[in-house]
Amino acid sequence: MKKGIFIYFFLFSGAILQGLSMVFFFFPHSIPSGGAAGFTILLNHFFGLPYGLAFWFVNVLFLGFALNHFGKRWTFRTILSVFTISTTLNVVSFYMSIPHINLFFDILFGSILFGAGIGLQIRAGASSGGMVILALMISSYKKWSPGKTLMGVNMLIFILTSVVIDYKIIIYAIICQIISAFIIDYMNGLSLSTVVGFTLRKK
Repeated sequence: MKKGIFIYFFLFSGAILQGLSMVFFFFPHSIPSGGAAGFTILLNHFFGLPYGLAFWFVNVLFLGFALNHFGKRWTFRTILSVFTISTTLNVVSFYMSIPHINLFFDILFGSILFGAGIGLQIRAGASSGGMVILALMISSYKKWSPGKTLMGVNMLIFILTSVVIDYKIIIYAIICQIISAFIIDYMNGLSLSTVVGFTLRKK
């Protein structure tokens, strides 16, 4: 019982952190935090779809892959993550004004929050959907680190987004990926048992 509570606490906390990092620090500068976020920005740019709805739309296909590769429990947790992230995007973008402090501050702080959010979700036996699912599939087969694999599979989307919106975006996106990849890999190797008294295992 206690183990389940902590798992879902990490899952929801990570998803909220990721959603906040995207809507507060990345989307105002049209910076894609990942492949799914890149598609989300493009759908918003071309069709005016709200960020939350666009994020759901992008994730439908990848959730099908997740069900086949990772099983029902992992996919269910990932659906909860995607729902929480898209809800956070919708609520914050609709009800709150989003301040811009400084581009490089936003990149640094947003990347740290983003990496921590994904790291918590992975440790809870889920993901934030999108390209994270593809990255975890590749890393499980190839035994590569999740963070660096995620950075690699996102590059194509970054290039497309930079061509459509602004070429400088790819530079900002790469910086975000480098920072968040180190955070994800650090948290993936961190023992949470010292904090909560048990070891979370992927299901």
